[in-house]
Parts: sequence; C-alpha cells; structure tokens
Amino acid sequence: MAGALVSPELSYSPYFIAAAAFGLIGALLVITGVAALWRARPLGFAVRTLMGLLFAALGLLAGGLAVGIQGYRALTHEEVAAHVTVVPTGRQRFDATFEFADGRRQIYELAGDEIYVDAHILKWKSFANILGLHTAYELDRVAGRYRGITEERAATRTVHELGLARPVDLFDLRRQHAFLWPLLDAEYGSATFVPVARPATLELRISTSGLLIRETVAK
Repeated sequence: MAGALVSPELSYSPYFIAAAAFGLIGALLVITGVAALWRARPLGFAVRTLMGLLFAALGLLAGGLAVGIQGYRALTHEEVAAHVTVVPTGRQRFDATFEFADGRRQIYELAGDEIYVDAHILKWKSFANILGLHTAYELDRVAGRYRGITEERAATRTVHELGLARPVDLFDLRRQHAFLWPLLDAEYGSATFVPVARPATLELRISTSGLLIRETVAK
C-alpha cells in the first residue's frame, strides 16, 4: 500500500529521505524519553522528548518540501513543457490535446477564439540551490479566450486545471512560512495565448522569462 502512495520521484527526493531520517530519530528520542520517565528520570524525559519533538518538526518540514516540490520541474533554460494539438470543432469551439513532458496526455474542450495557458514560476536565490531548490515551474490552467471584451464577459467560459493535485503545494507552503522568503528570488505567474482558426500542432515552451507558444513546422 505504501508503494502506491509514494511515487518513485518522491521516494528518491533528498527531502523525503531527510524527512524519514528526522522522523525516525524523533520517534526514537521520544521512546527513550518515555523510558526515562518510567525509570523516574524527569530531566532525561524532558530533554529527550523536546529533542524528539524538534526532530519530528524538522521531519514534517522536510516532508512538506518533498511533497510540495513534487510535480514542479527544474528549469534551467527554454524547454518544451507540452505538445498541444488544437482542432476546431465548431464556431468558437475547439479541442486541445496536451501531451505533457511527464508523459501524461489529456484532451480539453474549449470555447473561444484563442487558447490561453498560464503557469506558476518560482525562482530561488543562488545559495538556495545548495539545498536543491532551483528555478521551477508548474503549468496551472488552460482556457478558451475570446478576442472581443463583450464576448469575454458574456459568452461561455471554459477553463481546466493543468497542475496535479497534491496535499502540499509549494506556492502555498512559501506563503504560509515566512522563513522561506529569504531563499526566494522571485515568484510570478506567466501566461500566453494564440488564435485557433485551423488544426495545428503547437509547442508550449517555457523559460525563466515566461511562457510562449510556437507552431510546429512540418518537415
């Protein structure tokens, strides 16, 4: 059962390994603390229990980082985040088939004149790289976009989530814990959109400066 809950990517994460190690040490210290109390050694109980709780807290923090960073992809240069095939299915209607860099494939039904995609980007300071925190991105959502403002306000709106659901999100973790601020260089959203007037194959690319979409030229 445990193997189904922990992905290979997560199990090899240094944060996951640190979380397991800190958790084990914390548990052992708490157990020895209880044993000290049983032998009527209150000072030993207090010291070991406090140390155990400290290691447990460090384990929870490392575990949160391990889960939070899962799904984000390290970004060092411009790269293809997804291949997208768009096919009009009616007036201001089209299907968009995404083939993600991690191998997933998903089809989205969209309404509008253009395809719109946005993403989260986290850029960490250079000394945070030592901790394994590199510039990372995660695709957030895809939507149909209308050219006209009136239609954008009144016509059918379609939007779909692109990111994977997980119990801890790195963006939320950063917002909730002020001590991560000194490690962060920049946090921003990036978006791009292109018209959909005919069937086409597109490359959704991302760099440290943001998202862009290029049509694939047939060879």
